Amino acid sequence: MKFAQMFKTDDGKNYISTFMLVCTLFLLWGLCNGMIDVLNKHFQNSLGVTKAQSAFVQGVWYSAYFLMAFPSGLVANRFGYKGGIITGLCIVIIGCLLFVSVTKTTGSTTFIFTSFLGALFVVASGLTFLETIANPYTTVLGPIESSVARINLAQSCNAIGWILGPIIGGMFILSNTDKINTSNSSIYLPYLVVAAIVVVLVVIFFLAPVPDLHSTPEVNPIVGKGDHDRPLYKEWHFVLAICSQFLYCAAQTGIFSFFINYVKDYMPPISLDLAHALPNGMVYIKDSFAHITERGASTLLAAGGFGLFLTGRFTGSIILRYTVPHLTLGVYSLINILMMAVVILIPGWTSIIALLMSFFFMSIMYPTHFALAIRGLGKRTKLASSFMVTAIVGGSIMPIFMGWLADHYSMRMGFLMPLICFIFIMLYAFNWRRFFTHDMG
Repeated sequence: MKFAQMFKTDDGKNYISTFMLVCTLFLLWGLCNGMIDVLNKHFQNSLGVTKAQSAFVQGVWYSAYFLMAFPSGLVANRFGYKGGIITGLCIVIIGCLLFVSVTKTTGSTTFIFTSFLGALFVVASGLTFLETIANPYTTVLGPIESSVARINLAQSCNAIGWILGPIIGGMFILSNTDKINTSNSSIYLPYLVVAAIVVVLVVIFFLAPVPDLHSTPEVNPIVGKGDHDRPLYKEWHFVLAICSQFLYCAAQTGIFSFFINYVKDYMPPISLDLAHALPNGMVYIKDSFAHITERGASTLLAAGGFGLFLTGRFTGSIILRYTVPHLTLGVYSLINILMMAVVILIPGWTSIIALLMSFFFMSIMYPTHFALAIRGLGKRTKLASSFMVTAIVGGSIMPIFMGWLADHYSMRMGFLMPLICFIFIMLYAFNWRRFFTHDMG
């Protein structure tokens, strides 16, 4: 299918301009998600929390997705895609502005940490509206055959935001020397930048046309089966997608959150010749060797990890136009099982490379899960989307367990958690066709 045909519906209308506008939302929540991945290491330094406790950053962040997914779905059903998007953007602005007052909070460590988590919860609540609405919306902005490729293309913009997040967050928060930053005074600055961007987006979406489209049901009725419009919990390709997405979000969040910790613990010293070729602030010199700084690890997360994540999204949107989506998801999951095994068993340069490569093979997993889950659900798509977004709570719960493993054993042993998650994802992906055929019968 030609690129232009990806955005043309059966009535001949082309929605490429609407698609491009929606892509800005993917960029926005990628930016905000990328920014929180530098907070784990920072709060370990500034507040003295453990790795498991620092994972409450992701715990609170993704619990907002779980708690606000259904309200956002109800708003979308009542006021349409446009009303839901504007509501979400306004909540994001409120959350970002809360950081100004929270940064000045004094008191016990627990109170300060809780205050930051509260502000993060509000920002994430607004992003939940955007994600609940924008993901399924991309699937109806053109032919159903290209829905998976379209959502992966939109998620490529999301990956650009993931790259910018750690760079912006690390610039204001993490140390670029061998001395750690123990101050929280500048945390509000990147969120003020986000608030200014979102104000502009509110104006644009208020003025722009955002049609309320619906997906086409894929039904092959069989005598005796009755109406296909049955409860969602009886659609196995959808129900198991929620389970698989839950575990994918757990794996992704764990890898993203503890990347800086892993690099700081297991990256070998760098030769001085190589160190001179790196940007200022990435390394510090000690004992005639260069060692990576926290800001350097954040830059590696952005440029290396999320750079490969972005590459995977772009190449994935092309590959998925010519391959079977569920089989591609299965193969990528299998490769990531191998990557996690290397991360656990062979610490050093080999494991650093394997950890970086896992970003590439995670790239298509979230949007592909989403597209496979809501396939053929027709008017139930918005409600199903709300359920799928609740699966993000996997990123709230499981990384805390990963941090516990790191605290009690080692950081590399913590990566057992994502390894187990990828095994389930692989099994779901390779069996998706069987579930879908049963449900659509």
